[in-house]
Amino acid sequence: MVAMQHLEINKKLLPLKAHYLLWNAGIGPVTPYLTSYIRQLGFSSIIVGVIYTIIPICGMLAKPVLGSIADRFHCQKLLFLFLQLLTAAAFLGVFFSPKVDVSRQANLTCYDNNLVLKESTTIKNCSLDDIRKENGFGSCKLKCRVDDDLAGIFCNDFKIDEFCHNHPISLSFSATISKGKTTLIDSSVILSIHNITLANGTTYDPICPKNNAPFSSRCDIDCADDQIQSAIPEGAIEDDKVTGMYQFWILLIFMIFAWVGQAACVSIGDAICFELLGDKPERYGYQRMWGSFGWGVVSALTGFLIDFISKGAADKNYSIAFYTAAAILALDFAVSTQIKYDQKRITADIFRDVGRLLLNIRVLIFLVWCLAVGMCTGLVWQFLFWLVEDLAGQRGCSGMENVKTLEGLIQGVHTVFGEAPFFFISGRIIKRMGHVNTMSLVLFGIGVRFCLLSVIKDPWYFLPVELLNGISFGLFFACMASYASIIAPVGTEATMQGLIGAVFEGVGVSVGSSIAGSLYSKHGGAITFRIYGIGCFVLCFVHVIVQYLLRVSGSQDIKYKVPKDALRKISLVDEKELTLLCKQ
Repeated sequence: MVAMQHLEINKKLLPLKAHYLLWNAGIGPVTPYLTSYIRQLGFSSIIVGVIYTIIPICGMLAKPVLGSIADRFHCQKLLFLFLQLLTAAAFLGVFFSPKVDVSRQANLTCYDNNLVLKESTTIKNCSLDDIRKENGFGSCKLKCRVDDDLAGIFCNDFKIDEFCHNHPISLSFSATISKGKTTLIDSSVILSIHNITLANGTTYDPICPKNNAPFSSRCDIDCADDQIQSAIPEGAIEDDKVTGMYQFWILLIFMIFAWVGQAACVSIGDAICFELLGDKPERYGYQRMWGSFGWGVVSALTGFLIDFISKGAADKNYSIAFYTAAAILALDFAVSTQIKYDQKRITADIFRDVGRLLLNIRVLIFLVWCLAVGMCTGLVWQFLFWLVEDLAGQRGCSGMENVKTLEGLIQGVHTVFGEAPFFFISGRIIKRMGHVNTMSLVLFGIGVRFCLLSVIKDPWYFLPVELLNGISFGLFFACMASYASIIAPVGTEATMQGLIGAVFEGVGVSVGSSIAGSLYSKHGGAITFRIYGIGCFVLCFVHVIVQYLLRVSGSQDIKYKVPKDALRKISLVDEKELTLLCKQ
């Protein structure tokens, strides 16, 4: 009979495990690559920092609000399912948002008596070798500003009368580029023009001014040949003009919906999980580790597929990531409907109960810890892949060729081999060490991880370092979620998970992203990670000292307890109030 009962519990939790697997497999193909995708759209690190400051704040507001709605109206499961569909739709919205027209530009000028396109670039000689070895031709469409110098060439040398008087402001034409003559001079790429063809179909041989007078005309350039296209750097959107672009606001709105959907779904899902676990919260890690497997495997595969379908293209093609995410999240919705859950625990006054909880000194320290780890998480989520790509770019053409594969492998390592094992053993670690000591260990682990990342020059060596994500996120998240569940007054479980998640993501990730964006812009990735790493060591030391002083003063730590015992242990309310609270 006992064996049959145990089997029944496992069956009851099976859809929950499947949810964690599919949910993380659904957001894994998109979430880690979003900052790189936004960077490819032409936005700077400052703007990325701004975006990832705004959306966590929206998540911060949404988490406790939606959590309290779920608790108050007893609709946790219904809201949980809706948020899954919202996230899938928002991901597709991000992908199909109108793109800012960030054109590539080059100067039409003369070099060595030949008409050429010239532009400063960071392209490597090895990439130019790939262009030159074909020794063929590529076609580019140009739209050039027509000044007096360029008008003089078309009038005097090409004998086109319309350019001799009242010439047009701009001119569109096609240019045939001689790939074999492409060269790199003083960090500028030189594309030799074989001939030009006007809109009327007339073709001319390139001619420089007969008097050898210097001239230069700025041109927008769009090449059908991906190799030539990649030789001209894509323009960047000026930070002060971003807010005037409707494309930015549409992108931001869908990003907000995607973040709110993810953030609130996670907190409500965890509340459902702890409710189903009952008085065994230490088994949370057994459920949540399936999410690490889903995220790691699918995000790693997605990175490889992005590189594969983008081979030879000037930009990475992220379509496979967004379509995969939407499909898996739809499957997660179908599976999650099978979770057998009825919300039974209620409270008469959610805000009163949670408000009393926030008066406890240990809970306040816990919130500060969540904020600090959230700041560090903001750096990882938004800028780890920027650091990978910057280091890969410094290693030449071979470094960038498989950079998405590397990023996918990093995701796989720090989830499957880092997070999952620590989720599995998190219950035993926290039972043995207590939540407080676990919090100190997390800060120390993050400090070690960031300092190592700041000194490594070859991004492929990030792979073993990312095993520390088991402590940085796996152990942290289990500690955070279980602590929030244990201290939550009866009937406020979703509200409490939302509140803690709001502090972690809404405040921590938001502030961390903003600071990281500014530091990255001024000092680069390595210095930014080093600053954060040293900061974690300092916070770890302070946390140990403060907790020691609290322990000496008689305040006690909590370990895994059922909620009523946890409330009694940390003396949140007196005995009379506790009895009344439990009856409610």
